[in-house]
Amino acid sequence: MTMPFYVSPEQLMKDRADYARKGIARGRSVVVLAYDNGIAFVAENPSRALHKISEIYDRIAFAAVGKYNEFENLRVAGVRYADLRGYSYDRTDVTARGLANAYAQTLGTVFTTESKPFEVEIVVAEVGRDPDGDQIYRLTYDGSVADEQGFVVMGGQADQISSGLSERWQPGMSLATVLTLAVEMLAREPSGNGSRALGTAQLEVAVLERSRDRRAFRRLTGSLLERLLAPADPTSDLPPGDDTAGDDTAGDDTAGGDPPDDAPAAE
Repeated sequence: MTMPFYVSPEQLMKDRADYARKGIARGRSVVVLAYDNGIAFVAENPSRALHKISEIYDRIAFAAVGKYNEFENLRVAGVRYADLRGYSYDRTDVTARGLANAYAQTLGTVFTTESKPFEVEIVVAEVGRDPDGDQIYRLTYDGSVADEQGFVVMGGQADQISSGLSERWQPGMSLATVLTLAVEMLAREPSGNGSRALGTAQLEVAVLERSRDRRAFRRLTGSLLERLLAPADPTSDLPPGDDTAGDDTAGDDTAGGDPPDDAPAAE
């Protein structure tokens, strides 16, 4: 008689958690920081087509690390949730808190019922009319939600980068200062000895800009990003209404569409 195969629930959940954490740790880090006029997102991402940072709705953005196809499916679901809720009720009814709760339910269900958990970690952020109204939510592979204050780091060397930011980040810093700090932290070698050179071509940077009337999301690329990161002018900030910022969603009320069917997987 064949003995039935049994794994305790505790061991099963531990194995799934270890599997997800290892997958997330292989990805390059993403840093989300509050600054004096909004929330900044900085990721090490040399791809110009596969984004880790995206707009969800008027004043809400999404950042993720892990398996590209999995977090892209979550992003698209978030866009659809926000569009439907905003159309059915009112645009002000779409909040980062509601979106984070929806993501938490999805991630929690997948983690407990599916054989393989999502290898993703995401941040949902909403910029308020004042700094006290900013919201940053971090969601892990098992659906856990944390309300973060000031900054959050995901993927890669998250613990090491978080430790460095906790010593140097302060409320009210300018955009140029927080971007320089984030890039410096991302460029650190995992061993802690020395740092790499990270150019603008290897970075994906975006902001939720508080002063914008409705759509606060804005990508920073090209000469503007180089100017913000230039060591000769550490006090420079984002010029209002500068079209060179590379806002690739201008004129698109849905903030993003379905991913291409043949989109390759990336971490």
